[in-house]
Amino acid sequence: MRREASELRTSLVDRLRAEDIVRTSAVAVAYGTSISAASQPRIVAMMLEQLAVRPGQRLLEVGTGAGYNAALLAAIVGEAGRVVTIDVDEDLVKKVRKHLAAADVTNVDVVHGDGALGYAKGTPYDRIIATVGAYETPTAWLEQLTPGGRLVVPLRLRGAASRSIIFERSEGGWRDQGSELAVFMPLGDIGDDARRLVPLAPEQDVILQVHNDQDVDAAALAGVLETERRKVWTEVFFPQMVPYEWMDLWLACRLDNAIMRMNVQPTAVQRGAVTPMFGWGAMATTRGADLAYLTTRPTPAMPDGSRLHEVGVIGHGPNGRDLADHVSEEIRSWNTTYRSRSVRFEIPAAPVEADPSVGRFVLARRHHPITVTWQ
Repeated sequence: MRREASELRTSLVDRLRAEDIVRTSAVAVAYGTSISAASQPRIVAMMLEQLAVRPGQRLLEVGTGAGYNAALLAAIVGEAGRVVTIDVDEDLVKKVRKHLAAADVTNVDVVHGDGALGYAKGTPYDRIIATVGAYETPTAWLEQLTPGGRLVVPLRLRGAASRSIIFERSEGGWRDQGSELAVFMPLGDIGDDARRLVPLAPEQDVILQVHNDQDVDAAALAGVLETERRKVWTEVFFPQMVPYEWMDLWLACRLDNAIMRMNVQPTAVQRGAVTPMFGWGAMATTRGADLAYLTTRPTPAMPDGSRLHEVGVIGHGPNGRDLADHVSEEIRSWNTTYRSRSVRFEIPAAPVEADPSVGRFVLARRHHPITVTWQ
């Protein structure tokens, strides 16, 4: 039997509430009047909660998509508020204007333009949200916010490490008010996202996704999976369903070549070429002709039937064991000293010195470097 749209929306909201993604009634009500979705509902709802929109506010959305997110924002700010959504795709802008008009959404301005420049005519904004991935935080976004404004932006930090970060003004720059794991399509030049795919097997079923801030020698890695496999276990354990995001971020900051996604097809696992951590593959790093990637193994079942999972590193290449040892040492260091700490992201107004020995890293950017601190 076909379920009514209202019933499906209610079911979606209930599920997102159960997962603690939707936390406020404003976001729940906005979803109850939704029209269509381009991004995963979980990610959309999570970023709406991060934005903490209030009725009557002025908002700028960078990256219009299908207009779905703008419609949700419009429902939250209400008739007294205003939403400006901007996109570089003129055809898309025209379509979204029609869609919003058909849905009787009247408090959204759909603008054709370069989102990296913001939209000066609508300033100042109480909130700015980027629904596209960024590698650099444009100055325009920071300047076009009110003094108490909030920016939510999915930032690719280093390698494959990416988070949706809440920034608010603080003494000495911008400081995060929370962050969540999230990956979006890049925004033009400031997105600086993945540009190369490097196959590691002739069958094209094991592929590295390489970013512009990583150095991968595709020729040197040819046939690397056919070399001897060296496996190192770390004695670092995770409960089932607990994410590895902070360990991955540590490796992204500490390893010379950061981390990258090694995407794996089932055929590669079936023939024994790789034993990755997840069904989709694993995080990996390279050094010249060497490759190291993450794997896991379950511990024996505990009395309640649950299991822990131990992290391991598999190395290939002429010095693959050394690289696997190095990655394993970093995982142990994170587990021993930094696992229990919180992570702070900042965009400082003045230069800050990195000090990896105390867990402080500075991610270079052309205009606004980002500090990542375990504290």
